[in-house]
Amino acid sequence: MTTIASNLQAVRDAMAVAAAEAERAPDDVNLLAVSKSFAPEAIREAYEGGQTRFAESYLQEALHKIAALHDLPIEWHFIGPIQGNKTRAIAEHFAWVHSVDRLKIAERLSAQRPAHLPPLQACLQVNISNEASKSGIPHDAAAQLAKAVALLPRLRLRGLMAIPAPSDEVAVQREAFARLRELFEQLNRQGMQLDTLSMGMSHDFAAAIAEGATMVRIGTAIFGNRIYQKETT
Repeated sequence: MTTIASNLQAVRDAMAVAAAEAERAPDDVNLLAVSKSFAPEAIREAYEGGQTRFAESYLQEALHKIAALHDLPIEWHFIGPIQGNKTRAIAEHFAWVHSVDRLKIAERLSAQRPAHLPPLQACLQVNISNEASKSGIPHDAAAQLAKAVALLPRLRLRGLMAIPAPSDEVAVQREAFARLRELFEQLNRQGMQLDTLSMGMSHDFAAAIAEGATMVRIGTAIFGNRIYQKETT
């Protein structure tokens, strides 16, 4: 078993423990492998270890990997900030987008989604910790945006995503995730029919699972530490 495959198994085991402690079924939580900054070969190793969902944040890097791995039936997720000039490529190449935070971006993604593909699965990114440095719709504006995005013909609004301010304290982690879950429940009470809470990363996924995450985004615990390079286009 490769290092990546063994790391994957360790993450799955830890997710199962977290789900059991929260009295949830392990199958209720999906693992999204965050492969940004890692080579196609690392993704192929993870795929051979049974992982089929991968997330990228940088478009040009992602398009290179999608082309290099076209022989694999990978489900690609885009989780990075979205600029208007990148919506067409995202709409054409990804199954999911987790980082919608403006109606204009959602409208462009819907209009540019090819007709031969299923609707683009979408989550709204909520700036749950009100950090100036982070993308995301403010908590108080999320309901209005959700209602508008849900009406777009080539998107399917699935749920909410957040990246809370980092903390080593489990109680602080859970408090932030609880805020997103409460917003999710509020929107469903208003008839939104959402089913996805994309929250939790390598350092805090157990707290996210305890608060209802249905998809956790894990990179470092699977692939190791990253060396970041600034995207040039």
